[in-house]
Amino acid sequence: MSDVCIVGAGIHPFGRTEGRDGMDQGVYAVKQALADTGIAWEDVEFAFGGSAASGAADTMVSKLGLTGIQFINVSNGCATGGSALNAAASAIKSGEYELGMAVGFDKHPRGAFNADPSAYGLPNWYGEAGYMLTTQFFGAKIMRYLHENNLSTEALGRVSEKAFRNGAKTDHAWRRSEVDLETIMNAPMISDPLNKYMFCSPAEGAVALILASEKKAKELGGPMIRLKTSVMRTRPPGSFEVFAASIDNERGGTATEIAAKAAFEQAGMGPEDIDVAQLQDTESGAEIMHMAENGFCPHGDQEKWLIEGRTEINGALPVNTDGGCLACGEPIGASGLRQVYENVVQLRGTAGERQVPGDPKTAYTQVYGAPGVSAVTILQR
Repeated sequence: MSDVCIVGAGIHPFGRTEGRDGMDQGVYAVKQALADTGIAWEDVEFAFGGSAASGAADTMVSKLGLTGIQFINVSNGCATGGSALNAAASAIKSGEYELGMAVGFDKHPRGAFNADPSAYGLPNWYGEAGYMLTTQFFGAKIMRYLHENNLSTEALGRVSEKAFRNGAKTDHAWRRSEVDLETIMNAPMISDPLNKYMFCSPAEGAVALILASEKKAKELGGPMIRLKTSVMRTRPPGSFEVFAASIDNERGGTATEIAAKAAFEQAGMGPEDIDVAQLQDTESGAEIMHMAENGFCPHGDQEKWLIEGRTEINGALPVNTDGGCLACGEPIGASGLRQVYENVVQLRGTAGERQVPGDPKTAYTQVYGAPGVSAVTILQR
């Protein structure tokens, strides 16, 4: 089976854009991706797209053109973008199509996400206790993880410090100012041990990616990034995931661990083969946990990695080179695709001030969503 290739990429800046709704931000990203590819909307054979708060993605055809395109809406929490990409890649691998699109966008109101317990099969008491407000859950989960793995709260601050430093170098980021570690560690507490600089914010933004068969990509003649694998997995028994109402006595693996394992097996690679990675960092604790769950380091080694600078742009494994969710915010539909966009830019060597040195050839993304789904991609130039 030939590889699926990413041949075009477009992004609408993340953050807050007054006067432009989420759908229009999606259209903006699509037009950027089409121009990047050198094709017209009429050339696109199919699309998968998603948004949590800005309407059905397929309705953007009224602004792009009524071509009769097959356009399927995707909804999978924070993994919506990754799931749209997975579906688009599968459509091309099937041989039915040669050129398609994955798009995600959103425009969330200010304030934390506050989901409905019944939408996740949870009892009312779970919401009444405040745990549908995910800041509460994230605080409880990372507090336990730090204790079990002998990590300090300063590790959380170091993740945030790196995120804002990288975001300051990124045109599409929301948070464009560096914040020093002392300021981060002394910020107001939100959900112990996580303070205001350790959480991302619901935001706005959009990303579109154009995918092609290897044959079609060669015909187009532009930069060609191979999508070696795109994997999505749900939680296994014994995992402790977002919106879990309890924790099992016998712990199992996680959705991220099994997605990462499958992705590496499908790509014929290991963690040691990755040159740059974008990992879900809804809050700074998530990046710490995901460093280990994706196989890049043992549990408990993350703080050492951060102190030694291994995850910096010029480190052994640069992580979240555009600042991640912490610096960019999290528009649910677009967030996972932003990670892939950043890796495309890095592999093309066009990331400017935040470019990973050493001519990177492989790139990894992992996005995580409620109630325990994880999507992983591996790109190769």
